[in-house]
Amino acid sequence: MTGKEIREALDRAGVLPSRQMGQNFLIDPNMARWIVSQLDANADDAIVEVGPGTGALTEHLVGKVRKIILIEFDPRLANALRERFRDDPSVEVHHADGAKFDRRLLFKHRPLKFLGNLPYSSGGAIMKNLLGRPHPFERAVVMLQKEVIDRLGATPGTKDYGILSLRTQVDWEVESLRTVPPEAFYPRPKIDSSVAILRPRTTGLPTFDARLFDELIRRGFAQRRKQLKKQLPADPPWERISESLKLSATVRGEELNLAQWVDLTRAFDTHPLKDLPQKSGEIFDVVDENDTVTGQTTRGEVHAKNLLHRAVHVLVFNKRGDVLLQKRSLLKDNHPGVWDSSVSGHLDSGENYESAAIRELGEEMGIREVSVEEIARVRPSTQTGWEHIHVFRTSYDGNIRFPAAEIDSALWFPVDEIQAWTAARPTDFSSGFLECWQAAQPVIVNPPCQPPAQS
Repeated sequence: MTGKEIREALDRAGVLPSRQMGQNFLIDPNMARWIVSQLDANADDAIVEVGPGTGALTEHLVGKVRKIILIEFDPRLANALRERFRDDPSVEVHHADGAKFDRRLLFKHRPLKFLGNLPYSSGGAIMKNLLGRPHPFERAVVMLQKEVIDRLGATPGTKDYGILSLRTQVDWEVESLRTVPPEAFYPRPKIDSSVAILRPRTTGLPTFDARLFDELIRRGFAQRRKQLKKQLPADPPWERISESLKLSATVRGEELNLAQWVDLTRAFDTHPLKDLPQKSGEIFDVVDENDTVTGQTTRGEVHAKNLLHRAVHVLVFNKRGDVLLQKRSLLKDNHPGVWDSSVSGHLDSGENYESAAIRELGEEMGIREVSVEEIARVRPSTQTGWEHIHVFRTSYDGNIRFPAAEIDSALWFPVDEIQAWTAARPTDFSSGFLECWQAAQPVIVNPPCQPPAQS
């Protein structure tokens, strides 16, 4: 779209660009074409575009990708986009605030990429909401004011380095591409913009507690020039931590790089399982097809020889009826990096199924003092890893805390979203979860009137 066409579209929609809403519309068609090309989009991709405005970027994607999801805050522009693309079923328009949009609705559309000419006033909040862990995206191309892009990719010791830098870089590798001058927009902003590519970070960092990481960087930059020892928790003692990490006792947060902040997070993490994705020496009961114990051996041998053994899966529901799902750590020996039941695990030798379910709730999610109800059983197969599985449910609305070595992240999902997601993207889940989810359908679809009460 040319500048003239964009102004005409704004007039038809009755929109006078608002500085308060951060409305600066890209009017350079060559720049729009180049920005879209950085997505490296293909026919199988779905694209989420935040702040599409009049569709200057969107038009370069229509007909070239599987689906386009537009999130537009201005109701007049959202209506105009619906009208413009009303005959194209691949375009879905949401009148919504990108900083509050429910990203859980997006996972079923993977493979998914993110595109945004983001408003200056709320770009950071939009990125935190949609691109924060866990997110469904394989790539993101964003345009923001140049000073914000500079902060996203900033390095230690520079004035731009801070919380936004670390929050972004812990999950994304940031590449700033080019500056976009004010004359490329209507109305012209007073500052330059920049375009950056964000690629998911997949290697280079050990596992860590993401929420603890965020808490520590907020503390560490609360007063930028203060020494870390005066801003971080008193326990464990700073002297012990700084010595073990070979840090100066007087170091400031702005002096630590991303890897050092992650190491610091791990040093403050007191979870007993923070370094244990699984124990190959655990002793399991070996069972037959009728679930009768025939002997005992180690976890490693059970998996190596495909011996029949026992396991539990637990589905945790909150008061809204959402189900907690976990994304498995990349360190797991089976099904690394995919989504799974709220908790799951093997029975220890001599343990019963209900006791194992309650134990796993405490160990994996910090959920204690709850009762569980058995809702399904799944027989051994290649899909279950040759496990006899008993599936339980429970209700919980408190805080969760999980070991980073076992679980990458966790999120509550509406049941209908899980249904749609498992149907569209079964490879996003462990095969054992898919079996348990299917077996539990009668209870999930028609839940009992009263969920299990906390004991």
